[in-house]
Amino acid sequence: MGGKATQATRRRRMEPDVRRAEILAVARRRFGSAGYASVSISDIAADAGVARALVNHYFGDKRQLYLEVVRQMMVIPASVSQRLPPTTAEERLAVCVDRWLEVVDRNREMWLAAIGMESLGDPEVDRIMLEADEIATDRILEAAMMTDVAEDAGREKLRAMIRAHSAMLKSASHEWLERGTLTRDDLHVLLTRSVLHLLHTVFPAVRNSNSNSNSNSNSNS
Repeated sequence: MGGKATQATRRRRMEPDVRRAEILAVARRRFGSAGYASVSISDIAADAGVARALVNHYFGDKRQLYLEVVRQMMVIPASVSQRLPPTTAEERLAVCVDRWLEVVDRNREMWLAAIGMESLGDPEVDRIMLEADEIATDRILEAAMMTDVAEDAGREKLRAMIRAHSAMLKSASHEWLERGTLTRDDLHVLLTRSVLHLLHTVFPAVRNSNSNSNSNSNSNS
């Protein structure tokens, strides 16, 4: 009896999270296909099979719900870099890229809408994009087994390079999803190889260049 009661309690506690996730899934689909202006909270509530008041309870107004959808699309989920095989950085990064491409492929319209908002100069969207870039950087470093790069070895420069790489990623996804000039396989190769080159060739070269500059400055002084 005690075990059954515990299971029932867990199910009740999970229900709000499940409903919230369902509402987000509907909002992601509706905003992606119809655009922000054409979708109402009532539309989303009806599709999700819940009362409009429940949507407002979880997310506030339509703008707050939309911003949460943008955040969900832009912030790379932890699952992308979890349970990676204990193998090479190249293979681990390839798995991460494949998982990320799967997420984008399933939500292509909303992904394109979200990255399109980056040019609007909206402060709240800008904060989401900055958060997303930092989390993406963490995911890449985890996959590449480079989370222990020391500050004095140029950690902030490395993170800056990865953030710059994310801008290329967004542009490349346009080529794949909108222009059709790249396939998903092309993008997988491009993203995997370019980040490996950045981590193992470009970053060491920049670090060595900085070290040499510092040595020359010290010798001249």
